[in-house]
Amino acid sequence: MTAGNRRRQPSLAQLRAFAAVAEHLHFRDAAAATGTSQPALSGAVAALEETLGVTLVERTTRKVLLSPAGERLAPRAKAVLEEVAALLEEADAMRAPFTGALRLGVIPTVAPYVLPTVLRLVHDRYPQLDLQVHEEQTASLLDGLAAGRLDLLLLAVPLGAPGVIEIPLFDEDFVLVTPPGHRLGGRRGIPRDVLRELNLLLLDEGHCLRDQALEICREAGRTGVAATTTAAGLSTLVQLVAGGLGVTLLPRTAVDVETTRSSRLLTGCFTDPAPTRRIALAMRTGAARAAEYEQLASALREALRDLPVRTVGG
Repeated sequence: MTAGNRRRQPSLAQLRAFAAVAEHLHFRDAAAATGTSQPALSGAVAALEETLGVTLVERTTRKVLLSPAGERLAPRAKAVLEEVAALLEEADAMRAPFTGALRLGVIPTVAPYVLPTVLRLVHDRYPQLDLQVHEEQTASLLDGLAAGRLDLLLLAVPLGAPGVIEIPLFDEDFVLVTPPGHRLGGRRGIPRDVLRELNLLLLDEGHCLRDQALEICREAGRTGVAATTTAAGLSTLVQLVAGGLGVTLLPRTAVDVETTRSSRLLTGCFTDPAPTRRIALAMRTGAARAAEYEQLASALREALRDLPVRTVGG
C-alpha cells in the first residue's frame, strides 16, 4: 500500500460543513443551513483542513473568506456531495416505490392553494412516503433540484432550465381583483386590453407570478408597469387592493382563499381565452425515481379535478 493510499479520508460531514461555509461565507448562517451548531461546524472545517493539509478558510472577526486553496477545492467538495446524493437517490429507487423521503419544493403562489390536495393524496394513497415540503421561489428551487437538495418541484412552467423535465398538471385562469366600486369589479368578459391602463399591483422581484403578470400586460399591449408598491405574498397583495391602492391578478386557485380575507374585494373574469398559467411537476433529467414521479403526477391530476383548474397531460 502506498503512502497516498494510507492518507486519511475526509468525511461527508466535513465536506458538507466546508461546502456550506463556502456558500454562505458566514459560520452562523452555514450552521443554520446544515442544522448543526456553530462550534460543531467550525470543528468540522478545521478537521477537514487538518486532513487535507491545507488552509481552506481565512477567519477574521467580521467575515469569512476562502483561501486560494478553498476557492479551488469548494467546487470539488460540492461535486462530491452531489454524487453522494445521486447514489442515495438511486438506492431509494431500488426499494419499494413511494417509500422513503421525497423532498418537494413548491413556489409560494401555489403552496397554500394546491398543497392541501397534495398532502391528502399522499396521506391516503402513499402512507409510507415521507413527504418533506420546502416553500421557496423558483430560482432557489431550481438550484436545489440541480444540487440534489430537492427531488421534485411543483411550480409554474415553462422553465427553460437545462437538465429539467416538466410533467404538466393543470392550467388555471387569472382573474382581476379590484376594490369595491371599481368599474371592472365583478364584471364578466373583461377584455385584456384594459390592462394597458390599470394601476396594477405586483409581487416583489423573484416571484414568477410577477413575471407572468408582466408578460400578460405586454401581450395586452402595455409597455411597462410602474411598481411603486409591491408585496411579498398574495395575502398582502389583496389587502393592498382592498385598501384602494390598485388592482391585481390572482390565479384562480387562490381566489377563494385570498378574497375571503376581506369583504372589500371584487373579482372579474376576462373574456375567453383568459390569461392563464400552467402548473407542473419538475424533475431532473434521468432521475432515478422518474417512473414514480410520473405516477404521482397522474394521481394528482385526478385529485385536482375538484379545484377550478383544467388538468393537462397524461
